[in-house]
Amino acid sequence: MTEALRQDLPPEARALSGRVEGDTHRLWLRVYYEDTDAGGIVYHANYLRYAERARTEMLRLIEVGQAALMADSGLVFAVKDCAVDYRSPARLDDLLEVRTRLIALGRAQLTAEQRIVAVGGGRAGEGRECAVLKVRVCCLNRAGQPSRMPPAIADALKPLCASRE
Repeated sequence: MTEALRQDLPPEARALSGRVEGDTHRLWLRVYYEDTDAGGIVYHANYLRYAERARTEMLRLIEVGQAALMADSGLVFAVKDCAVDYRSPARLDDLLEVRTRLIALGRAQLTAEQRIVAVGGGRAGEGRECAVLKVRVCCLNRAGQPSRMPPAIADALKPLCASRE
């Protein structure tokens, strides 16, 4: 699984996955016209998409390929629940940073706190939080039942986690 993932991600593309600093994964995204409503404000459901992309790229950086996980072991990650606190609207052309921290890691689930922050785009208020999400993700088998994460994946996630369930 790990070797195949390394081959799928050329060195120059690693920057597209953001970076890990300490226990935080950081991913930058630009707000495009397609992300906004007629007033140029990010549509509320797109924050969920941004958070999903960040979690996927975080896994990619620690060499956990979700497609390989599904193919090799029949396991998938699925969102169990999510709470979103919308704080300040992101707008067209804003540069956003999604900061992801794992706040709990169990045998079959993890909980992430994700902060979406406007960090650029030429408007006043840079550095303001647009949304804060708390997302619980479960590992499921082919039958859709909770299943233990493979030890290699749990071990790869531990350095990103503040506590253990």
